[in-house]
Amino acid sequence: MDRPAVGRTDRTRRVAGTVLALGTVSLITDVSSEMVSAILPLYLIAGLGLSPAVYGLIDGLYTGATALLRLVGGYVADRARRRKAVAGIGYGLSAFMKFALLAAGTSVPWLSAAIVADRAGKGLRTAPRDALITLSTPSESLGRAFGVHRAMDTAGAFAGPLVALAVLAASGQAYDAVFVVSGCVALIGVLVLVLFVRDQRGPRPPATTVSLPAAAALLRRRPIRMLLAAAVLLGLSTIGDGFVYLLLQRQENLATGWFPLLAVGTSLTYLTLAVPFGNLADRIGRAPVVLGGYAALLAVYVTLGSGFGGPVTVIVVLFLYGGYYAATDGVLMALAGPLLPAELRTTGLGLIQTGQALAYLVSSVLFGLAWQRWDGIGAIRATAVLAALTLTVAAVLLRSVRRVGDPVG
Repeated sequence: MDRPAVGRTDRTRRVAGTVLALGTVSLITDVSSEMVSAILPLYLIAGLGLSPAVYGLIDGLYTGATALLRLVGGYVADRARRRKAVAGIGYGLSAFMKFALLAAGTSVPWLSAAIVADRAGKGLRTAPRDALITLSTPSESLGRAFGVHRAMDTAGAFAGPLVALAVLAASGQAYDAVFVVSGCVALIGVLVLVLFVRDQRGPRPPATTVSLPAAAALLRRRPIRMLLAAAVLLGLSTIGDGFVYLLLQRQENLATGWFPLLAVGTSLTYLTLAVPFGNLADRIGRAPVVLGGYAALLAVYVTLGSGFGGPVTVIVVLFLYGGYYAATDGVLMALAGPLLPAELRTTGLGLIQTGQALAYLVSSVLFGLAWQRWDGIGAIRATAVLAALTLTVAAVLLRSVRRVGDPVG
């Protein structure tokens, strides 16, 4: 199932309208999100004077603390057959939380609460959105469909930091102005979702097929269990973007004004490679592409821990980091989709995303503590060792997924 036969993929097939509409929503939303993400590490560490350990906790909460909502959102969407509605609530919640960041001012507890609520919105919307993509696309073209969606998503991530820079320049370095503009852009994304995305409701399944026991029974399926274990292991080796960029900034002694452009460099690579890697995954198998992406992430850690510096190092790190995102973000969902029954697909995708997000919460907190204990170089070297171990075990687990789930693989 992971490895469609060569020749079965119709590469001229048009991407579904639902995928393009969701891509447009994600593009607009990511302009909003990345405006905030691009300045948040500096705002919290340089602006408010937080330690790396506290930043690691907040960064982990940014994704991990709301992880269970991904599962809840997935199950509710399957149960009610209202994937668009659940996704819309998630997009709307994130939009309003941009204004809450403004209201929080310099209060760390309120800032943390607004950040967690923002990510709660992401938690609710991600699985229903990805399920809509899988349900509107033939299995053999899922890699391409996710590649197109993630490319549009990343175009927004590419533009977001640039918009943030422009707003900061126009407002005299006022972070509040970034939060306001970000919230307004996010509301436009919600409007596009409401007007142009069509739900994939289909016939109502029997009540027993979408229930808590049926959802729990997903874990009795060996391919799903192996894939979940691999996703959790790989999540444990993932640290936040902010840490990667802070390490680069400090090693290269970059001026703070250049900081948002590091995210732009990553997004440019991600944008360029998302569709080619999606097509490659449809041809040679999705598991090898995912593992290749995490190998690129390991190379990022090794490069950062090597002590080498200079412009070439910055370019290499950002290229590998963007390649890692292009090879893993959508491809992992394309790998999972065909393994899951259609009536519980949103729940299953939410389960895998929840496992990854909880692992990310743990890794972010540990990396922040390690940075405080050993400094950034020591922390990234320890993370590189951990990533090498988790990648090796995940490769074995994903090979098992392919052997069980794909009779031709």
